[in-house]
Amino acid sequence: MSSTNFIDYVKFCSRSGSGGAGSVHFRREKHVPKGGPDGGNGGRGGHIILKGNPQLWTLLHLKYKKHVIAENGKPGEGGRRSGAQGEDVLLEVPLGTVAKNSETGKILFEITAEGEEKILTEGGRGGLGNENFKTATNQTPRHAQPGEDGKEEWVILELKLLADVGLVGFPNAGKSTLLSVLSAAKPEIADYPFTTLTPNLGVVPYRDYKSFVMADIPGIIEGAAEGKGLGTRFLRHIERNSVLLFMIPADSDSIADEYKVLLYELEKYNPELLDKQRILAISKSDLLDEELMAEMKNEVPADLPFIFISSLVQMGLEKLKDELWKILNA
Repeated sequence: MSSTNFIDYVKFCSRSGSGGAGSVHFRREKHVPKGGPDGGNGGRGGHIILKGNPQLWTLLHLKYKKHVIAENGKPGEGGRRSGAQGEDVLLEVPLGTVAKNSETGKILFEITAEGEEKILTEGGRGGLGNENFKTATNQTPRHAQPGEDGKEEWVILELKLLADVGLVGFPNAGKSTLLSVLSAAKPEIADYPFTTLTPNLGVVPYRDYKSFVMADIPGIIEGAAEGKGLGTRFLRHIERNSVLLFMIPADSDSIADEYKVLLYELEKYNPELLDKQRILAISKSDLLDEELMAEMKNEVPADLPFIFISSLVQMGLEKLKDELWKILNA
């Protein structure tokens, strides 16, 4: 996913169709000059519907849709003929899409499964024809219901990537390099901060033709939850990950301090993130000898599983995959 094509936020006006009016009509035939009421019902207005499509990874195709408008229902006719329903508008979205009301920020629903369909904006109901209003005392009702108006609202769609493992770390921790080595993903890699400006997904092959999905999230910095650096723009992408893989380079000043800062930023953004399984990968470990590794082990929090790895020389990667698979299937 290139930075120009990865769109994970869109806002547009969603307008459903109005229902058709019910018909006021009486049966009139050659041998039935004074038949009863036979006005049909109006058709329902079109819905705006979201549908999950696993082939989509971004909301780019919706970026330039500022208004999405469904068709109005048709009015009823004589002979008890109901009006046609307004045509629904079906918007396909990636799995992990969250729909929100733009004014209140309230979450309406989430799309998480292939083929899952949910109504974003409901169409207006069609009005009842005069046939529905006949009674013993009113044999010839001369009124019918108008159709219900459609709804118009501004909505927000946000994408939260669906991945098994989310990479968490400061810029230049080696997250993109690890993803490129473990999977076929080709994220941009360079020796400067914030090389990764958009999330990247990669499918990591495992033993016996198994696999899991790993997401490389743009680097977190101290103060990210307040909007510093890339801010909270991409933190939502790790909300759905089953396991958080913290990456701290071996040449950092303090592994314990960096880990605390990362935890603090996640907690400020969403405290529920701390309930997820966590594992630490100490990257760039090809720079270390046995003595330095022994010293670093004392810095790591006691309850945190950790592995020394190096993407450059393929050190510890199989062990890392084993641990991740074990956690994912616990």
